[in-house]
Amino acid sequence: MSQIKQLPKLIATEADVTPIVLAAMANTDDPRLRQLVASLVTHLHQFVAETRPTEQEFEFGLRWLAALGHHTDISNNEVVLAADVLGVSTLVDLINNDGRQGETMSALLGPFYRGEAPVCAAGDCISRAGTPGPSLFFSGRVTGADGQPLVGATLDVWQASPIGLYENQDATQADFNLRGKFTTDAAGKFAFQSVRPAGYPVPTNGPVGDLLRAQNRTPMRPAHIHFIVSAPGHKTLITQVFFDQAAALANDVVFGAKQQLVGSFIEHTGPHPAYPDATPPFYTSDYEFKLVVGTPCFPVPPITGKQAGGHE
Repeated sequence: MSQIKQLPKLIATEADVTPIVLAAMANTDDPRLRQLVASLVTHLHQFVAETRPTEQEFEFGLRWLAALGHHTDISNNEVVLAADVLGVSTLVDLINNDGRQGETMSALLGPFYRGEAPVCAAGDCISRAGTPGPSLFFSGRVTGADGQPLVGATLDVWQASPIGLYENQDATQADFNLRGKFTTDAAGKFAFQSVRPAGYPVPTNGPVGDLLRAQNRTPMRPAHIHFIVSAPGHKTLITQVFFDQAAALANDVVFGAKQQLVGSFIEHTGPHPAYPDATPPFYTSDYEFKLVVGTPCFPVPPITGKQAGGHE
């Protein structure tokens, strides 16, 4: 009697889909890739089974995802922005940087880090085109978690202008305006001059803006300055220092504000002997960054340049 060959099972019902898809990927050579994709498929299929989208809703969702790519270019990364406003970036940040080893808390990189900022001397001004707004004199120290100063640490600094635009968004700003790299001295100290930052809305002319409007959410971020702080033999710190009202901090559209990162920005309405050339009103701020021992690792810049033209 001839043997009847058993054919592979084909999908017949909803319940068949997930196990057959998982089985198709089970031979992945990279164990971490196998784990990640298997978990992604499992949870993604569970989401679909739970929410039961219509075919029209599924098509709309695919168009929204495709639009993230269409709105990403050298000066705007809509994919990173989507991860930020969905809280994914902050969740990944906290999984990898819990702040429990005595280090300064981290904060998300954001979609406007360019990299390759100009190297500056201590005390230099990063406002390169006379950006209007009250002056800010920012200083501080970089130490290890033990409080010992870190000599030669690097601080990569960038911020939005007082009207809430990064230079890559604004054709009126000089290239690399409000961006710079500084190095700590023998006492671990650093200092630079800038302008007081302001809160601003994230870009809303793409699919992320459509989502925020549909959710009746504010697009605003509180005023802040970005820092990447690094030193040999220490884990790189990506963070932000905030200055804004409590409500603005609590309603940060990308969920990035943390209590430890709220800085003290002091307003001076008259002359100050430590800043004889400053025109009142101006602001001063001092902040200490603490790094833990580890291997320096630097992020890939989400954007690479500045587009010509008007505001985005």
